[in-house]
Amino acid sequence: MAERDKPLLIKRYASRRLYNTETSDYVTLEDIAGFIRANREVQIIDLKSGDDLTRQYLLQIIAEHESRGENVLPVDVLNDLVRSYMVPGGGVMPQFLQSSFEMLRDSQSQMAETMTAMNPMAQIPGFDAMKAQQEAFLKAMTGGLGAGWPGSPRETPKADKAGGEDLNEIKKQLADLQDKLSKLK
Repeated sequence: MAERDKPLLIKRYASRRLYNTETSDYVTLEDIAGFIRANREVQIIDLKSGDDLTRQYLLQIIAEHESRGENVLPVDVLNDLVRSYMVPGGGVMPQFLQSSFEMLRDSQSQMAETMTAMNPMAQIPGFDAMKAQQEAFLKAMTGGLGAGWPGSPRETPKADKAGGEDLNEIKKQLADLQDKLSKLK
């Protein structure tokens, strides 16, 4: 198995410091969030007891983002999560959430494949710029979760002003494309 396929092992010392076993240095919660955004699985183990603390730290990352005003989850969803913990046996919420995220990843991957493989519009001038904008939009809508998913960009390409791809040119190309599409109907 490739080193990248294995979860990144993080050890928590008694001092509560987190130690990255791959790079032999200490990391923060924000570093761990970065690993996850880069599509890297992590496993956090208490050095003394051997307990798996991964779930606890992932929840803490979400809580810290929420406390900074970055609304990760709507209040209704948070209420439903709390309610699901009150149901004997844990309810169906965990399975539902897991299935929903799997469907989101699959849909994003299929959409990216469709856009590149079977899309005759790829020949239209400005299509690459529009595709980059759509990918940036998807990344923003998923809170960066899209980065590293199959078929998604690792980073969003930036417009190159020296190459003539400034905002006005993109707007003109988009208007031309809309005009062509309306004529096809």
